[in-house]
Amino acid sequence: MSTIPIHIKRVYEKPEASDGKRILVDRLWPRGLTKEQAAVDEWMKEIAPSHELRKWYAHRLEHYDKFKELYLQELQQDKPSQLLRQIRELAEDCTVTLLYAAKETTMNQAIVLKEIIETS
Repeated sequence: MSTIPIHIKRVYEKPEASDGKRILVDRLWPRGLTKEQAAVDEWMKEIAPSHELRKWYAHRLEHYDKFKELYLQELQQDKPSQLLRQIRELAEDCTVTLLYAAKETTMNQAIVLKEIIETS
């Protein structure tokens, strides 16, 4: 298992210096937040679940296992896999915090991304 310092945080939480590089991993910009409030260093919308998968899942926890399986398949596509490598390389040099907007804090795409990066 890797020791890459990946953190996850709701984008609505107060930014902190300890967040390091803040990367938004949502396809849509979070409602009600300005760019200044979000303090996002990079927005990787292409690594987020597809529009279709996001709408199907709709944070229904009973669908999480299937969501995770389908999302992992999407992450094997060219652009998402390049972005995963980019995050992994960045995390070798500094702390990285993956930001998400969902109210669900234990079953979302940032959790899946963190797991993949830390175990590969």
